[in-house]
Amino acid sequence: MVDLERIKAETVAYFRALDENAALRHHFRHVDEEGGLWYIEAVPDRGELIVIRQAELTSVGRLHRYSWEHLEDEHGGLTDQAVDPEEEPLEAIAAEEFQRVWNTGPSSPRPWASR
Repeated sequence: MVDLERIKAETVAYFRALDENAALRHHFRHVDEEGGLWYIEAVPDRGELIVIRQAELTSVGRLHRYSWEHLEDEHGGLTDQAVDPEEEPLEAIAAEEFQRVWNTGPSSPRPWASR
């Protein structure tokens, strides 16, 4: 039988270690087919870029955030796939832009609306 609690604990420990020990962080934005904006923070690990934090601003202005502290909920979850900016439609952004979105509360107005 699969020990789901053990697997979850190992997953949290992996992403937490990446987050706490990262010397280099990459930040990206992606627009999905429904008009939502995805903000991604990724760090290198074993030759791949692993997403350690992601925030989705839906087309209706909802903010969903995922990290080792909150892996998933009824809306989605932290991706378990490495990202490749050369292969995927990701736009590099400044760390400050990612952090601004990450720190926006769920009931706040769309932070991109003032652009």
